[in-house]
Amino acid sequence: MTEPRGTLNFNVGVLGHVDSGKTSLARALSSTASTAAFDKNPQSRERGITLDLGFSSFSVALPGHLREQCGGVAYDSLQFTLVDCPGHASLIRTIIGGAQIIDLMLLVVDVVKGMQTQTAECLLIGELTCPRMVVVLNKIDLLAPEKRQATIEKMTKRMLKTLENTRFKDCPVISVAAKPGGPDAPDTEQPQGVSELIELLKSQTYLPHRDPSGPLLMAVDHCFSIRGQGTVMTGTVLQGALSLNDTVEIPALKVTRKVKSIQMFRRPVNGAMQGDRVGVCVTQFDPKLLERGLVCAPGSLHTLHAGVISVRKISYFRGALATRSKFHISVGHETVMAKVTFFGLLPADSSATVDNFQAPSHPSNPQSASFLTNSTPPETSFNFEREYFFQEEYVAGQGGPGKAADPEQWALLEFEKPVTCPSFCLVIGSKLDTDIHSNTCRLAFQGRLLEGFEDKGYAESTLPRLKLYKTKQREGQVERVTDDYTVIGRNLFKKETNLQLFVGLKVTLSTGEAGIIEGGFGQSGKFKIRVPEGLSAETKQLLSSGAKKKTKGGAKGEPSKEEEAKTLSHPVTIHLSFKRYVFDPEKKMIQS
Repeated sequence: MTEPRGTLNFNVGVLGHVDSGKTSLARALSSTASTAAFDKNPQSRERGITLDLGFSSFSVALPGHLREQCGGVAYDSLQFTLVDCPGHASLIRTIIGGAQIIDLMLLVVDVVKGMQTQTAECLLIGELTCPRMVVVLNKIDLLAPEKRQATIEKMTKRMLKTLENTRFKDCPVISVAAKPGGPDAPDTEQPQGVSELIELLKSQTYLPHRDPSGPLLMAVDHCFSIRGQGTVMTGTVLQGALSLNDTVEIPALKVTRKVKSIQMFRRPVNGAMQGDRVGVCVTQFDPKLLERGLVCAPGSLHTLHAGVISVRKISYFRGALATRSKFHISVGHETVMAKVTFFGLLPADSSATVDNFQAPSHPSNPQSASFLTNSTPPETSFNFEREYFFQEEYVAGQGGPGKAADPEQWALLEFEKPVTCPSFCLVIGSKLDTDIHSNTCRLAFQGRLLEGFEDKGYAESTLPRLKLYKTKQREGQVERVTDDYTVIGRNLFKKETNLQLFVGLKVTLSTGEAGIIEGGFGQSGKFKIRVPEGLSAETKQLLSSGAKKKTKGGAKGEPSKEEEAKTLSHPVTIHLSFKRYVFDPEKKMIQS
């Protein structure tokens, strides 16, 4: 028989609206609390809400269906690691950081209040980051006994209706009272429905994809010192593996340290791999320098000042996504402000509408969305060789924002401060400064990081490679004919325009002839156009129908007022079309 590897770790995120009872539920479920568990933050204890990710765990015998899935690897138990995410509106950035490291989500709903704005935002984050969900209707002890069952059934139907068009359609809904009587009630009353919830959780588990290969990436959520031992960083291994005496890098600080010891929920271990929740002890490191962040194999992560992402609008976000707007960007384990520039392909260049990063909704392949930081890069046609059309805002397809009809689009993110993150990681754009009391979704768009710009001077070194263009249209008039192959034009340029920039550009006349701008004519912004194929007889007739006699008073090279009046009575317009690359330092005009 295969030797047991030990404990299989399964990460469960506990998300929901503030005061829905998430922490009470985690406390009721857990038998072992980690160092970051149950609101150790003094602010949390004082205010009675969770201000940071809390971690706790409990273990059960390995369910039979998991034993069958494990193949050649045997485990002696299943450990549920509960990630208690904050529900306070202004702390959604922390939720996003926690949601990226979970295998299953518990969406906690106050059975009395039902679905609220933050509940919906948690649901959206779950859709982007997690393959499975269980809805927990909490606080059933607050319902009148004679109406309790009817209210629970009504709320269950309402939740299933809400989830109908999400990836969590038909997910389990269970009712509990995690802390009967409320948070201040004595602990004498036993929680209701928690043992049934544990059985349900066991049935919903699957064997997450755990890959020890690749460079180490660990999300650290808590950092503290132990006298005489060193500094302990607790977190979850997102990618790769970790062993005693390994050297790890804290990329945000550009420092490396050696791993002195590793623990999993107070038990010493020799190593850990993707999916494990660990405490890592290093020496000679000040814990105040890193409350939360990333730890990695030396040299494997890079700090970015800007980047290009694939982008898709979140359907519940109201209003347009405008270029030059600033959004809160959650990427890796950080949330920073960034200026956004949207771009795409002209319809003729776009072969299909795609959704590069919509995760499969069928639960039979749950590991497909697990540990997004280690996912295979999405298929994308983005590369620096292609040309892209500058967009004043994100373009929603005819099917509405977020539907499959949205054309393929990208965005340039320019961060207000550098971020450290892995390639192809999930990116979420939000408007976290929106009034927290307004009934509106603050999650605006999602995407994947496709290119990162490490150079602080990326605007000069890298952006010119991004062939992002605007099309320009100008219209002027033919003033008069010089000969069969030359006309003089006006009103296409301002007097102060440097006409040399436009020499050689092609124009078309409204009568059909193609011409080339040869240069300026006089000092008032007029210009000379050569028509290589010559003017047609009809055009010449149209432009010379008035008398050609030049009257006195006209300066050399300038038409008389009489001549100008007669040519204006038969206008022939000049059309100039070109494109200009937004990030071209020389601002050249390009014609195909």
